[in-house]
Amino acid sequence: MPFTAWFLALGALFIMMALAGPAVKRLPFSPAMLYLGAGVLLGPRVAGLLDLDPVTDATLLERLSEIAVIVSLFTTGLKLRVPLRHRLWRAPLRLASLAMILTVAGVTVAGFYLLGLSLGAAVLLGAVLAPTDPVLASDVQVEHERDTETVRFGLTGEAGLNDGAAFPFVMLGLGLLGLHELGGWGWRWLAVDVAWAVVAGLGIGAACGAAIARLVLYLRRHYREALGRDEFIALGLIALTYGLSLLVSAYGFLAVFAAGVALGRTERHSPDATPPASSEPRGPQAPATMAQAVLTFNEQFERLAEVALVLCVGAMVTQVSWPDHGAVFLAALLLAIRPLAVYLGLLGAGLSGVQLTFMSWFGVRGVGSLYYLSYALVFGVFGGEARLLADLTLIVITASIVLHGVSVTPLMRLYRRTPECDDAAPETLSASRGSA
Repeated sequence: MPFTAWFLALGALFIMMALAGPAVKRLPFSPAMLYLGAGVLLGPRVAGLLDLDPVTDATLLERLSEIAVIVSLFTTGLKLRVPLRHRLWRAPLRLASLAMILTVAGVTVAGFYLLGLSLGAAVLLGAVLAPTDPVLASDVQVEHERDTETVRFGLTGEAGLNDGAAFPFVMLGLGLLGLHELGGWGWRWLAVDVAWAVVAGLGIGAACGAAIARLVLYLRRHYREALGRDEFIALGLIALTYGLSLLVSAYGFLAVFAAGVALGRTERHSPDATPPASSEPRGPQAPATMAQAVLTFNEQFERLAEVALVLCVGAMVTQVSWPDHGAVFLAALLLAIRPLAVYLGLLGAGLSGVQLTFMSWFGVRGVGSLYYLSYALVFGVFGGEARLLADLTLIVITASIVLHGVSVTPLMRLYRRTPECDDAAPETLSASRGSA
């Protein structure tokens, strides 16, 4: 009977989302909110079809969220076609570095003094909650690969970069808890977990993405019938890049993001990537860019992963226990720590107050935080602090889905009517903003 009930529940959910899709886009509502509500209904408090625990089922949740994040990061990288020396990259680079460090620091202070966590657990909580999410933040990210609007580009680049950039702080928290070797005065952490893992991850991703793009373009120019479906090439590139980075102890999240960026940029600037004329075939053997061809497939995969993981969050959040001062911590994170970190991190970046305000609010937490929580629990965090970390993470993710879901449609409509919304035609990018 439970198996039959699952078919009925999922069938009803998917059909409802397909039919309600246009209406949801016009309402102050997000699809993730519907998935969350469905997860609550399917969870142990109601139907009992989905009974998960973030601590005891951490291994399963780690694998599910890991797959969702790496595919989403690769897709995010594909959309960011702006040259790396372009000024548009200033905001995401600062958000994923200085602003994220400030967020980790702010959460650490709040966790230590307000929630009574140990220093290691507080740092770990900061690392879990600092990265914004590439899976759930699609409504405030670039809409296509030629979208160069400042706020959307900044939030997209931040989500792509900080999911990997948070890893050093996860390892720092684990080290302070005695679960990871930091070295005397933290030398091993700085040399291996920060310098090597970050640089190697970005390097492996950039090299793999560029090499595969050049290889595909060459083969399609000279042997047009030698290659099959672009989706398999993209999945192969993701798996190869991620596997190589893990093999050398580099950060795979940064690697797959860099691979997506490199793939898109290499194809865009290659003379072999000329789109076919209207009379030419547009199947997988046409010389159109592979980056464009795989975006639709990856975005569909993202949606399925989003459904699965938000259902899990909805089922689990009904069983959390609100910690003392939990509401104060949540308000501090969303209304003080994130905004202050964004404003300080983007000082001198040439952004208006309206743009800074929008960026500071839309720091969506989601699947990335669920992955880091599960990773830490599998790594060995246990006991009361493990349960508290799990409860806080689920509370923050749920609050983010609801609050950002309710506000994204009206606020983005409002932002599009402001002079600061600098939507520009793709072909004017080089002339109006400069490029490198």
